[in-house]
Amino acid sequence: MVCDSGKEQRKERRQSLKKDRPMEMSSKQPVPFLRRPVAVKKGMLRDPRFDDLSGDYNPEIFDKTYAFLNDIRHKEKELIKRKLRKVKKPKSKQQLEYVLRRMTEQDKAQDHKRQQRERLNQFKQEQRQRVQQGSKPYFLKKSELKTMELADRYQALKRDGKLESFLGRKRKRNATKDRQKLPGRRAR
Repeated sequence: MVCDSGKEQRKERRQSLKKDRPMEMSSKQPVPFLRRPVAVKKGMLRDPRFDDLSGDYNPEIFDKTYAFLNDIRHKEKELIKRKLRKVKKPKSKQQLEYVLRRMTEQDKAQDHKRQQRERLNQFKQEQRQRVQQGSKPYFLKKSELKTMELADRYQALKRDGKLESFLGRKRKRNATKDRQKLPGRRAR
């Protein structure tokens, strides 16, 4: 077969390359009338946070169930501390310090949440006893909860002997805020 134009030669070459391949079909063409498309079964997605099948979230039960994770985290923390002592490279040392700092902050946050829960449970228990004795129930506001937390924090600082340094830092911080709020001298 003799081809006189370059276009026909390219078309012939393309056809010879695709000789043994299956026929290509455009995805934009609709499915033929008689052919039934394959039905794909969709998996049911469930979010356990909002699903009744998962039950209610109880932090005490959750903590008891996954208490073994705290042990694993503690072991990992010790391992990171040992690695940190051995490491010489500054970049890897910096990464390990970041991970260690992050883990300690997570532990502190977890302890803080646990203490808040205990404080709230203790208050609720006291209220139940008062209701049994005949007084009206009282429900805590968020602001009152914060003041209770601050009072506990104050007592802990006083017990540890760190109260003066804490109050000094707080005074300095407040003084700088006050200075920023004051109108400054105008440039001439």
